[in-house]
Order: sequence, then C-alpha cells, then structure tokens
Amino acid sequence: MAKPMVKLFVEGGGDSDALKTECRQAFTKLLERAGLKGRMPRVVACGARRSAFEQFCTALEGAGKGDLAILLVDAESAVTHGSPWDHVATREGDKWVRPKGATDEQLHLMVECMESWFLADPRALAVFYGGGFHASKLPTGKPESVSKADLYHKLAEATKDTKTKGSYGKGTHSFKLLATLDPSLVAAACPWAAKFFESLRELL
Repeated sequence: MAKPMVKLFVEGGGDSDALKTECRQAFTKLLERAGLKGRMPRVVACGARRSAFEQFCTALEGAGKGDLAILLVDAESAVTHGSPWDHVATREGDKWVRPKGATDEQLHLMVECMESWFLADPRALAVFYGGGFHASKLPTGKPESVSKADLYHKLAEATKDTKTKGSYGKGTHSFKLLATLDPSLVAAACPWAAKFFESLRELL
C-alpha cells in the first residue's frame, strides 16, 4: 500500500527552475527548524499564485486515501476575514472558489506577503546584508499590519547602501533570506505564520 502523501503547494519561484529549487529548499529549511524535521511535507514551488492554487486543486481531485494537500500563498492585501478562503474569494485578482472538501487548515496566508516574515527577524537581515544595512529604515509595528507596497519600499531603503548585496531583490535575495529566518521569531510576531506552523505540526 502506498504511503499517504502530504504536499505543501507554495507560491514562489517564478518561471525559473533554479529559483523554484531555491524556493523549495528555503521553505524546507524553515519548516525543519520549526519542528517538522522527520515528518516534513513535500514542498512544491509553484511559481505564480494562480498556478499554486490550480496545482493544489488538481492534487485535491487526485488525492488518495490519507493524502493531504496544503496551499500557502501571499495574502497580497490586508486580511479582513477570519477564514483564508473568504479572503481569496473576495480579493480582486483572485475570486477563488473553495474546492469541495477543502478546510481552513488547507489554506494559509503570508500576510501581506512573504517579506512580512523578514521583519520578525531583523538580525537575519543584518547578518545577510552586512555593512551598509540600515535597520532603522525598516517598518515598525506588527509585521502583518505593514502593507506590501510600504514593506517593499522600506526594504529597498534599508538595503540600498549594502556593500555586497545591494538593494533587496525579490528573485535574488528572497529565498536566501527565508532559509536563514528563526521560525520562533516569525511565529511570535506574525499570528498567521504561527497558525501555519502549528497547523502543520498538528496535521503531520
């Protein structure tokens, strides 16, 4: 009998195979440090968010007994609904219909985007960028309350003078940074991230 398969479909990696590999490896490292080593889901880097949703739906349709599909995407905007499915159902650009049988534990949101998690671990940013990094230019307050546009702008401001890395680049830096984060700090500062980590621990 085939062993049940748990797959985590993640937004990220664009159209590049190399970047998708980097995305997959970064999430794997983060989840292992979050206490899932030895019971990891198979991380699938899907590129665009719509592709992630479609691959998740396909996996649901073809799931065998005990198989589990989980979807992780950026929220892209402030989350005003308790259910993540309500968020993607009403957000312009998504309008996703919850697949039959999908639970709230099968959709998780990076609020408003993955870079929100970076704000929870400024030391990781400082170590990664080295000299010329200006932590004082990062947004203050709760990471999940910072808009995507403001976050990107201030990340660029904080990193533009760094000597070796230069200004923050989504494809160039994002997954390298993600792989260095402390998940306990991310969970402490980001309630949606904490829910994601805890849900995976319970499901797995």
